[in-house]
Amino acid sequence: QVQLLESGGALVQPVGSLRLSCASSNSGRAFSGYSLAWFRQPPGPHRAFVAAVQRMNTGTSNKNSVKGRFTISRDNAKNTLLLQMNILKPDDTAVYYCAATNTGLITSSLAGDQYYENWGQGTQVTVSS
Repeated sequence: QVQLLESGGALVQPVGSLRLSCASSNSGRAFSGYSLAWFRQPPGPHRAFVAAVQRMNTGTSNKNSVKGRFTISRDNAKNTLLLQMNILKPDDTAVYYCAATNTGLITSSLAGDQYYENWGQGTQVTVSS
C-alpha cells in the first residue's frame, strides 16, 4: 500500500506552465517498484489518462493531446512523481490525480485506470485568462 499526495495545482493563464508533484509514503515495496501515472478529471464523470512511467523508470507513455507539452518523471530517491506542464490550454483544466500500482504493466495497459490500486486526493488545475 502506498499513500499519495498531489500538490502544485493552481490557476494559470493559457500558454503558462505548472509543475505538479506527487509525494508518496509507502511501506514494504520500494517506490521504484511501482508503475506511476497521472490522470485528470475535468468537470463531469470521466477520468482520463495523461501520462505514465514504468517502474524502474524503464519507459513512459503520454496521452496524444499532451505530447510535446507535458513531461512525466520520477525521483525514486525522493519518492516523488512529477508532471511538468507547459503551454497549458483551457482544455487542460481538470483535477489531476496521481496513481500507483505495484503490478508490472505492459505499455498498452499503462493508460487503464483499472490497473492502479493507489490514488491521491487530486489537485485542481485551472487554465483561464
